[in-house]
Amino acid sequence: MLQIAEVVDKVKQKPGGLSKYEQLVETEWLLSNKRGSFSCGTAAGCNTRRYHALLIGSLTPPAQRTVALSACAETIHTPKHSYNLSHFEFEPPSSELLEPLPVSFSKDAGVHFEYSTESFNLTKSIYLLPESDIVAICYDFTGIEEEFEFTIRPLVAMRDYHSLKRASDEFFLEWFDEFLAVRSRYQQGQLFLSSEEMAFVEEKQWWNNFSYRQEKQRGYDYKEDLFSPGVFRRTIDGRLRIVFWAGFGTPALPQKMTALDVDVIVDDIKLRQKQLLSGLKSKDHITQSLAVSSDEFVIDRHAERAKTKSILAGFPWFMDWGRDAFIAFEGLLLCSGRYEDAASVLLNFSYHADEGMIPNCFGEGNSGAQFNSIDSSLWFIHAAFKYYKASGDVRTFSSRLMPVVRWIIDSYCKGAKFGIKMDNDGLITGGSAQTQLTWMDSKIDDTPVTPRFGKVVEVNALWYNAICNCAEFYRAKDVVNGRQFSEMADRIANSFRTCFWYEKGQYLYDCVTGDFKDASIRPNQIFAVSLPFSPLNAQQQKAVVDCVEKELLTPFGLRTLSPKDSRYKGRYEGDVRQRDIAYHQGTVWPWLMGAFIEAYLKVNDFSKPSRKQSLLMLKPLLRHFKNDGCVGSVSEIFDGDEPHKSRGAFAQAWSVAELLRAYLLIHS
Repeated sequence: MLQIAEVVDKVKQKPGGLSKYEQLVETEWLLSNKRGSFSCGTAAGCNTRRYHALLIGSLTPPAQRTVALSACAETIHTPKHSYNLSHFEFEPPSSELLEPLPVSFSKDAGVHFEYSTESFNLTKSIYLLPESDIVAICYDFTGIEEEFEFTIRPLVAMRDYHSLKRASDEFFLEWFDEFLAVRSRYQQGQLFLSSEEMAFVEEKQWWNNFSYRQEKQRGYDYKEDLFSPGVFRRTIDGRLRIVFWAGFGTPALPQKMTALDVDVIVDDIKLRQKQLLSGLKSKDHITQSLAVSSDEFVIDRHAERAKTKSILAGFPWFMDWGRDAFIAFEGLLLCSGRYEDAASVLLNFSYHADEGMIPNCFGEGNSGAQFNSIDSSLWFIHAAFKYYKASGDVRTFSSRLMPVVRWIIDSYCKGAKFGIKMDNDGLITGGSAQTQLTWMDSKIDDTPVTPRFGKVVEVNALWYNAICNCAEFYRAKDVVNGRQFSEMADRIANSFRTCFWYEKGQYLYDCVTGDFKDASIRPNQIFAVSLPFSPLNAQQQKAVVDCVEKELLTPFGLRTLSPKDSRYKGRYEGDVRQRDIAYHQGTVWPWLMGAFIEAYLKVNDFSKPSRKQSLLMLKPLLRHFKNDGCVGSVSEIFDGDEPHKSRGAFAQAWSVAELLRAYLLIHS
């Protein structure tokens, strides 16, 4: 079984350092399934976010996710001691002892907490089924020194995963054979609970004022009340395994849960991991771990017409976004040889194209596709050609993808939504002072924090690559089209250098709007070097890489603005407004490391010293992936200032994807 990550309690409390509890409570974990549902929490077993829960499911995958089972209060009473295995934070704080804390935490097919006391040893494991919203929590007791009573008190939310629960009389209980069903008056779906090894005693309670520290730090409502229907109880006097089941769905779900066997589930997850790794050409442990992590973001999008593949942008709060999906596309799918899934993702988004544009995202409530992006369609073209070259699937590309590529290009030439069009110089312009169409899209009161409209550097780097790819595709197939696209590419390259090259600074302007040229030093210029076709000469490419390395490179990715800029914000913290201001004004984004490593290797001819240096650059991110933040994943963002604390979503698709892609580039 592939060990994805392991966190062992090696560091005791030190003066000025984090306590054991603080270390564990800042370490997060994630299990996801193909429905976009998930289970997540901390290595301490304490929920610190509204999104932490043992089971978050969906009746309309992947949208409208519901926090069904928030947590379980697990207690053990021996003749000598009482133990609380579950840790909660309340407001006001509770005086409950927090011991025993796990002595170790690890993740492979599931997540595992190891406990050791003078009365017993315990391995608690959590597994999430790949195709159903069902979680299995296994308690393996060994080293029993005396008889004791073990109880599990489920704590139920049954709420939208963005909201919080308040105590009320809205819950109803009923039985489906051996399954206890918990239903809310205001939330669709039911939570089904069962344990063959334990007896249930109805004892309805409300537990009040759970406090979620992460929400408090982020300026949100952070207190919640949770409902408990009663307790599952068992006396233990020898070695024993107890399996506690929880499932979210319709009344038909218990019939499926009745036939479940946890050992079969674990074997199935292991087999899926093995099949996933079969497409990798590398046996390297880091490569395999990153590939397994990548799979957490690949989901089945359920629609009336069919079930297609899509890519969730991140956990715990993102849906599937076109831009994110196609930036992450190569690392998540092509690097693992998952060509069938890759084709499905491309076709899924192309099916929803409108007026020559690929969706930027799908609504949270299945409200349909949204198109507020200038670059998602161009990233789609980039991904489509990457798929074509990696898979050799001429039929799918020529008959189903190339027509969409041409539709996008024709629409951008003639004019598309949001004023997107090709200008007289061949470059793409679009947007207005009120729109945010690029990936730097934060707003405050409908006012863009980083206004980027007109001609944007990475958009036109992508546009140039789209035209070059078409020229290359048609060169041996269609002389007329080949010549037309080649001439168009030459024109764009000349215009790009004229428009964006800042001779005095020896780098690229970030954005050009009329006569105004934005000389802010931002990472977007790196794509004019990293993408397969560069409109810059060799000297300019080297200068861009040098500038980005000097001004923006950190151990965890690229800053979004130079620290020398007066607008620079070094910490992504505070309330929503403060964080939105900092989001693209200095905050570090790890996904940009993929483009930087590729550009760095290119300008250094992929030399052995440049590969060695690139690997050194990636090591902090690789350590973060293994042991920090959300173990076995990579965070969305980091602070621009040291020590570069991880922030935002704790598991981000393009962060993992670009780390894997960069790692493979170094070793190719």
